[in-house]
Amino acid sequence: MSWALLMLGAAAGGFVNGMAGFGTAMFALGFWLQFLPPVQAVAISVVVSVVTGLQGILLVRRTIQNDYHRIAMFVLPALPGIPIGTAILSFIEPRFLKLVVAGLMLLYGGFFVIRRRLPQVDRSMPLADVTVGFFGGVLGGAASLSGALPTMWCAMRAWTKSETRAVIQTFNIAVLGMTAAVLAVHGIYTADVLVLLLIALPVAIVSAQAGIATFKRLRDDQFRRIIVSLMFVSGLILVLREII
Repeated sequence: MSWALLMLGAAAGGFVNGMAGFGTAMFALGFWLQFLPPVQAVAISVVVSVVTGLQGILLVRRTIQNDYHRIAMFVLPALPGIPIGTAILSFIEPRFLKLVVAGLMLLYGGFFVIRRRLPQVDRSMPLADVTVGFFGGVLGGAASLSGALPTMWCAMRAWTKSETRAVIQTFNIAVLGMTAAVLAVHGIYTADVLVLLLIALPVAIVSAQAGIATFKRLRDDQFRRIIVSLMFVSGLILVLREII
């Protein structure tokens, strides 16, 4: 049963990441936490997120080259935010923080799911980008929810699907890559965890390719709508996981 759950989680997380550029942990951990300790499940999810994310990076590499200044406005402020978020854990209960963020995701996703047209911010807002990036890093360090705020913000920008994905995907790879490195330093990747990774990764990689094929067929407006819908579903999953 545990092998089936491992592969189902890898397939779900890989597909969502391939299609949207985020969401691996949200969709995979629901399966993996049923038979793995939280630390091991998270350790596997961050590696799977980075590996499947690197596949998606190839889709938007030209956009990244053209818009590296914009992407840096999100990624660079996130890096100092990660240790700050980790330090916050000594003052704030992680479960409470996750529920607050999940509530925001539900409100945001629910409102825009029922709203016919999504708002589009078409002017340059570097201060907002830096702020979102920083607090995304803080949430990543405190609750492993680095992608929540950047995804919400990017969904409202008047960007193409490639421009949106370039920011989200690069941001998540940078933050989760650092998280994986920290976990490795702390000795989390034992032989048992590495065996599970070797089983999960091929499934996630193949599923990510299916997600990437879906992404290629989406129009810009469809992609924004899917991102918002995934935010709502992710918030719901997070609430249910924390409550149950």
